[in-house]
Order: sequence, then structure tokens, then C-alpha cells
Amino acid sequence: MNFTVGFKPLLGDAHSMDNLEKQLICPICLEMFSKPVVILPCQHNLCRKCANDVFQASNPLWQSRGSTTVSSGGRFRCPSCRHEVVLDRHGVYGLQRNLLVENIIDIYKQESSRPLHSKAEQHLMCEEHEEEKINIYCLSCEVPTCSLCKVFGAHKDCEVAPLPTIYKRQKSELSDGIAMLVAGNDRVQAVITQMEEVCQTIEDNSRRQKQLLNQRFEALCSVLEERKAELLQALAREQEGKLQRVRGLIRQYGDHLEASSKLVESAIQSMEEPQMALYLQQAKELINKVGAMSKAELAGRPEPGYESMEQFTVSVEHVAEMLRTIDFQPGASGEEEDEEVALDREEGSAGPEEERPEGAGGH
Repeated sequence: MNFTVGFKPLLGDAHSMDNLEKQLICPICLEMFSKPVVILPCQHNLCRKCANDVFQASNPLWQSRGSTTVSSGGRFRCPSCRHEVVLDRHGVYGLQRNLLVENIIDIYKQESSRPLHSKAEQHLMCEEHEEEKINIYCLSCEVPTCSLCKVFGAHKDCEVAPLPTIYKRQKSELSDGIAMLVAGNDRVQAVITQMEEVCQTIEDNSRRQKQLLNQRFEALCSVLEERKAELLQALAREQEGKLQRVRGLIRQYGDHLEASSKLVESAIQSMEEPQMALYLQQAKELINKVGAMSKAELAGRPEPGYESMEQFTVSVEHVAEMLRTIDFQPGASGEEEDEEVALDREEGSAGPEEERPEGAGGH
């Protein structure tokens, strides 16, 4: 059914904006969050300036960001839940920004800057009955209509309900969906943070294994150099493969988070629509999108121990003629004493081959 449009003054309702403002208050300065906003590991938010003030008060000897002296990280407690927050050497500048909260603040400020009574309410008029306003909702056809259409027109055999009733019901459904999406976004953000830590652990473990590998090869003669390069390449390939997989997962989660955030913004803007009929024309689609986004299955996570690089441990208990067959030994502990004994045997005597340590070749 097509509608013509008329206008009548609208009195603004600031109740929902007041409720939103209460959720955007920093627990430190008791003012609205000022950007940049940082999210703590416990999922609470702070202005970065406020977080830095609390951190500096808890760590008076910690070097400032502009200092040339490298300093270790510090710690402080979340003012909301008292959870202990441990920081790296970057201090509060190492905390992740909460872009979703910053976007909501921008939207709130834009909406708050508009005059309360500057809008005009649009009343949809029935095209078939030009003097009749759209004041009921056809449950059978799922469209707004007028009373005369119910009595004499196309909806006379349909089940109908008052427009405000359906308006409140669908607005409540959309509000619940938004709450679920926001909660889901917090969980996605936590997963992304965890996987970024996995990436860091993979890099740290890879760096440690590279150091061990270099130390062992430095103890050998020049014939080891060529094989050392081959093994380093294999380790680097494994590292890159693991990092690519985890970073790919991070991109998938990030894409989901971005799409969800945009849908939340769109839904919040729709919630501000003062016209029940206009709102209901697009509410059903938004509710369906929000429901689908809430139920969307996310990609998996790396299995436990995925970040381990222990399979690249090298044992150099080999005789000189077998050096070119060195390969990684997963799970090897790398006993230094056994390596020294093996090297002493090589230098001291050319003993029978059957006396070589077990597993000296091809590992």
C-alpha cells in the first residue's frame, strides 16, 4: 500500500538519550569519556588520560612515555572491579582503544547538538482514504494501515492491532537485539586480544628457538653453516605459516566486529526515528539483520599449544661425517652436557661408528 505524507509538530523525548549518557561516563573523572578511550583486560573502559593518572599514581617511579630510558611495565587496579591490570613497557599507551565506544560517543554528541523541537512529525496518510491517518497495523500483511481499510478496504478480513502496540513491541525486540550484539562485540574484542597475545607468544618462542639454534651452530665448524641456513628457513616458514593462520583469524573476527558495529550504529539511528509508521517500515528488516548477526558463527581459534615452537629444538650429538643430515627433533630438551661430550669424542678420537650416540643420524 502506498501512502501520502502530512506533518504535525513533535515534542522530543530525551529519556533514551539520558540513559545512553549514563553508560558513557568515565568512573574516574565522572564525565563523558574523552577520546581516546581504552579498554582494560576486564572489559571496562577508561579515558586514556584517566587511566594514565591512575597508573602514574600506582607507579610513581615508572618512566614517562617521552623518556629515553627503557623501563619495564607496571600495574594498577581497575577502578570499577579492582581487577589487576598488568601493562608492558608502553604503559597505558599499550592498551587497546575501544573504537566502538568512541563511535557511540560521536553519534551521541551529534544527536545531542540538535534542537529538541526542530523536527516535524510525519504522519502517513492512507492513499485509498486520503483523509485517514495510518493508525493500525495489519498483523496478517505486516504493514501499517488505516481504520477504514480494516472496515471497508483490503484488510477487512485481516487481524490488526493498534499501531503503538506493535511499535513498542518491535522497538523492544530491536533494543534487545542491540544489547545482545553489544555484549557479543565485547566477547569478540576479548577473543581478538587473546589471539594477538598468541601471535606475540609465537614470535617470542620463535625468537628464543632461533637463539638456541644459533648458539649450537656457533659451536660447530664451518661445515654446519649451510645446513644452519636451511634449518632457519624451515623454522621461519613454520613461524610464518602459524602467524598467517592466526592473523587470518584476527581479520575474520575484526571483519565481524566491524560489520556488527555498523549494524549497531544503524540500529541506534533507527531507534531515534520518532515516527512509528516510518520506523515500522524498516524495523522488521533491522530486527532480522540483528538476529542473524547475533547468531552468526565465528571462526575457530588456534588449538591449545599452537603457539609452541618446541618441535624445532636441535640436538647436535653427531659425528662430523653426519653433520649434513641434521634436522629438527620435536620435543628434544637440548642437553648441553651431552652435546659437549659428543664434540669431545669427535675431536679426541675417530671411534667406531657403532659407538655413536643413538639417534645421531637423520634427526
